[in-house]
Amino acid sequence: MCGIAGYTTDKKINPEIIRRMTDRLEHRGPDAAGEWFDPKGCVVLGHRRLAIRDLKESGAQPMSSSCGRYVISYNGEIYNSDELKAAVEETGFRSWRGSSDTEILLEAVAHLGLQQTLRQIKGMFAFALFDCWEESLTLCRDRIGEKPLYYGRVGESFVFASELPAIAEFPDFTAKIRQDVLPVYMLYGYIPAPTTIYEGIYKLRPGGILRLKAPYRDSDIKSGLYYDLRRQAAEALQDPFTGTFEEAADELERLLTDAVKGQLASDVPLGAYLSGGIDSATVVALMSKLQPGSVETFSIGFTEKEYDESAEAKAVAEHLGTKHTQQIVTEEELKAVIPKIAGIYGEPYADSSQIPTYLVSRLAKSKVTVALSGDAGDELFCGYRTYPQIEKLWKTLRLVPKGLRKPLGKLAEAHPLGIPKLYRAGCCLQAGNILELKEAVDHYDPYIAKLTGTSLSLKQKQLWGDEMQQMLLDDLLRYHPEDILVKVDRAGMAVSLENRIPMLDKDVVEFALRLPAEYKYDGGVQKRILKEVLYRYVPKELMERPKKGFAVPLKKWLSEGDTAEWAAELMEHSMLAGDGLLEAEAVSGLWKDFRGQGRSPRLVWNVLMLEQWYREWVKKEGN
Repeated sequence: MCGIAGYTTDKKINPEIIRRMTDRLEHRGPDAAGEWFDPKGCVVLGHRRLAIRDLKESGAQPMSSSCGRYVISYNGEIYNSDELKAAVEETGFRSWRGSSDTEILLEAVAHLGLQQTLRQIKGMFAFALFDCWEESLTLCRDRIGEKPLYYGRVGESFVFASELPAIAEFPDFTAKIRQDVLPVYMLYGYIPAPTTIYEGIYKLRPGGILRLKAPYRDSDIKSGLYYDLRRQAAEALQDPFTGTFEEAADELERLLTDAVKGQLASDVPLGAYLSGGIDSATVVALMSKLQPGSVETFSIGFTEKEYDESAEAKAVAEHLGTKHTQQIVTEEELKAVIPKIAGIYGEPYADSSQIPTYLVSRLAKSKVTVALSGDAGDELFCGYRTYPQIEKLWKTLRLVPKGLRKPLGKLAEAHPLGIPKLYRAGCCLQAGNILELKEAVDHYDPYIAKLTGTSLSLKQKQLWGDEMQQMLLDDLLRYHPEDILVKVDRAGMAVSLENRIPMLDKDVVEFALRLPAEYKYDGGVQKRILKEVLYRYVPKELMERPKKGFAVPLKKWLSEGDTAEWAAELMEHSMLAGDGLLEAEAVSGLWKDFRGQGRSPRLVWNVLMLEQWYREWVKKEGN
């Protein structure tokens, strides 16, 4: 796990520029730093290293291929590197300098070609590859979007980096806010790819590839997808799994075991998160099968019992025989993190579970450098509580004539599911039609339009399968990479910890897409097939309980003590409002309604994270 950065230039290379950029990524790679300068003076690559495999100098980056044609700056892990190495050796190459997956990836490109390598590798990655012979720079990002990669034009230079603050170090960078993304952010709490908070700077999409040839003008950029999850879903419809439920569970267990085994490769200490839920327990169970008695697990608990799963996590750990480390976090410790949390993300991000995720990452880092996570189980196997609730809603709405659905939407404002989920249900009900979100946003909370002074119009189209499958795919395409994976990556990297997610293994994802919906959710049972696998290792009675998730008592925290004082200062003296980016009257009204009636704590949190980010990354940095 590392941080990468680089740029093209038509001026004399100044080594201090790339060093300033990579210094902003030190948390992603505290073990070493490196730079590579194109002899022709046109391209610069930088790297910060978190040493995980091949800890010697032979694993240092940027790295040149043995033939001298390619140079790579790479962030991530290739889990099937042994298989890839064998494929390279079939070409006759044997001159390995070390044992890093970086070298294997690089020589695969040199001997198999980039496209063949991308088709074959399994892992999480973002890398920049320079072809010295063709004078071309290529950026690639993994299939689902585990690793981040930002890029854009700053002045006459094309600039890229693992995180936005590194790009902000480039000379002549201007932190011009892209105001049209603010309504989207206010609704979701994140900014979807390919846009970012800054004008002219973009995220490379999951499965994305971008190529830029000399003389590195915008007209020379070619971009697209080497892997399209939508296409995979469409192909899965044409090739569904037709075996029995038991056969499907056997195959899922095999694929998950292989994925976990591949992700155990490490030359540094490795462990896993264990929340007490189905997903993390499944990953830890398979780890324990492969490495009995030696698995390190980590969990945090809360003093608020309705949010605490530490006792359940401990019981699972004892059953599986792991070396379990647990911390009960006090309300004071949690609140102390809140004012600091926005600084981790580089752009506005407001999933409040970012707080416990950071804390458990910090706990894990005290003993290991790599941690496996159970993320993606909800999206692949129908785990979110809203899915069955919306299924009930669909059954009701199907009985309502289309002409009456719009007026009934006004009643949704008070529905506990919230408009984003209801809107998606409506999209599924009217398969094939494109619907606009503007009225849904107005119903969800009138303050979104008031705060930003902008109408929001997102479009969504029915893509795949039945309503439940469409919900799962929608979350995999947008919510998972833009919210969950951002949270996991930044929380881990903030403490120099590599997080790995076995359920995002290519074979696991593609198999899950082929499964019938009833294998995932049937008769009120969510994650049906995943539970079938888990119960082969953990007694059912240890797991059957209401899901709590990684939530926090947001409303309470924003109403009491130091956190309430911090929130009041930001809301009552908003720099965003002062600079005209938010409407001052709307910010004041939102805060007044929350303090008086407890309304819209999630939207208040979105504003607070935006405000805190703005103060730290725009005003404080002097951009």
